[in-house]
Amino acid sequence: MNYKFKEKEIMQDVMNYIDDTYGSHYAQSKRQATEIIIDQGHGTGFCMGNILKYAQRYGKKDGKNKKDLMKVIHYAVIQLSQDHYKNEKSVYESLNDDMKQYDLWNTNTSKTAPLRSVMSEKYNKENI
Repeated sequence: MNYKFKEKEIMQDVMNYIDDTYGSHYAQSKRQATEIIIDQGHGTGFCMGNILKYAQRYGKKDGKNKKDLMKVIHYAVIQLSQDHYKNEKSVYESLNDDMKQYDLWNTNTSKTAPLRSVMSEKYNKENI
């Protein structure tokens, strides 16, 4: 493919930027803050708000800061993942798998214990 705007190089830079975010201080715990925000049902507002924030900041704070545009792209990718590339599992099923991995289920009864975190509050009603 003969790209006219260095798309291949730019996409590689975007992937490198995203890879670096997984090693940052934001990604030190099992679940990133962005995942929790999405699980609480605020993902679209969070992503779109950050896209606007970094797009408006571009050229003003630290000049034409390439990192601001990378953040715009990254939040757009996160939103794309939620709207167009969703996991086959529901959020509840993913949380269920996470809980099983850490043996946090009540194994003394035939019924599983309700999820106990704030992020899964909306799922507790279904499973009590």
